[in-house]
Amino acid sequence: MIIAPIAVVAILILIFLYASIKILREYERGVVFTLGRYTGTKGPGLILLYPFIQQMVRVDLRVVVDEVPPQDVISRDNVSVKVSAVIYFRVVDAEKAIIQVSNYLAATSQLAQTTLRWVLGKHDLDQMLAERDKLNSDIQDVLDKQTEGWGIKVSNVELKRIDLDESMVRAIARQAEAERERRAKIINAEGEQQAAQKLVEAARILGEVPQAMQLRYLGTLFDISNERGSTIVFPFPMDVLEVFAAMRPRSAPGPQS
Repeated sequence: MIIAPIAVVAILILIFLYASIKILREYERGVVFTLGRYTGTKGPGLILLYPFIQQMVRVDLRVVVDEVPPQDVISRDNVSVKVSAVIYFRVVDAEKAIIQVSNYLAATSQLAQTTLRWVLGKHDLDQMLAERDKLNSDIQDVLDKQTEGWGIKVSNVELKRIDLDESMVRAIARQAEAERERRAKIINAEGEQQAAQKLVEAARILGEVPQAMQLRYLGTLFDISNERGSTIVFPFPMDVLEVFAAMRPRSAPGPQS
């Protein structure tokens, strides 16, 4: 008879304590509502609530990693691609995250998908492939401005994959091959131009000294004779004899009788 009421009272006390005492971790905050009205954000640590009068909603402040599923995007130059991305965000204002939006995780994920398609649709395919850092920054800025009213901060956006059709992959490969051929031809033409300039300079220098031209001629004959085993006959220019005659020292005149 006495034990039964004591047990009931003990159970009621335990229920009261369970409903009034809350413990929040360091990365958690509690949004408290008193009779349905927002009355403050508490935590971390031990929180005391009035049972059945106050309710608390836990909010995780850690960074959330959300993987955006592949999205069909049509670029500005009418190329269809599939793009997937990863966004990193966290709650910076627990009050707004609970009051301003019903499910901030789902809302941010859906907003990221639409923003991804909208931002990438304004760029060409070459920009998508070559300017990923700029695209990541643009998507992050747009998301951050739109989620600011929800108390959410988007810290980073990373494009994971950009998938193309096989026909477009082959077209890009042909374009890259044509670009390599163009560069090779340009480099070859520049080399020939530089070689021609050097030959003109060498001819100008050799033309200023006739003896140098003749020595060059003899050196070429020597090189040809070493490369081939057969006999090669070249006409011997008379001006070479004149050069050697000019280079021979003149004998001193004898005494006159």
